[in-house]
Amino acid sequence: MEVSFIRRFWVTISSVVIGFYACFLNRFQIVGAENVPANGGVLLVANHISGYDTVFIPAAVLKKHPWQMTWAPAKEELFKNPLIGAIYRSWGAFPVKRGRDIRAGKYLGHLLQTQKVMLFPEGTRHKDGKLGAGNRGVGKLIYEHRPVVIPTALSGINHWKFLKFGQQGRICFGAPVDFSDLFELEDKKETHILIVERVMSAIASELTSV
Repeated sequence: MEVSFIRRFWVTISSVVIGFYACFLNRFQIVGAENVPANGGVLLVANHISGYDTVFIPAAVLKKHPWQMTWAPAKEELFKNPLIGAIYRSWGAFPVKRGRDIRAGKYLGHLLQTQKVMLFPEGTRHKDGKLGAGNRGVGKLIYEHRPVVIPTALSGINHWKFLKFGQQGRICFGAPVDFSDLFELEDKKETHILIVERVMSAIASELTSV
């Protein structure tokens, strides 16, 4: 996908500022960034504990792979304000309607052929830091498009305050999840559930790793 130099420059500069706040003014650790492939379709599946998640994940990826975009589906309500919506879009977010959004689904599938996409399988934020159940639709998405799936675990930042410094947090990128056995199964609901359960198990493992 062609992305203009100006847009990549804007995203890179934004990520540098975010990284300065996260890693210098605070103590945000990035672990396992070497597990994120430089090229190809990549799906970063993460737990969702804070509003920081949506900017810290791309910033961590950009630190390892400069000038690259990380795309993300987001609820359409976030784009109602034209200015805020334009900023979200410039960073790689795109609106998704509640329920089944066929157009957004096709676009997401197209991105997963060559781009990095971040997704929160729980579908909602858990401010208490506990990992919820994954959405079956994520399993179907993985089955249909077969991207490299990187379990991504965030911790600590659900307690952060914006004007407070020295706060501790962490993001851990795990090794790609192997679905080869599940891809041999029939394309049906039960298979999709097995896939997303494996995804959530991989995220849980990264949350408990040292």
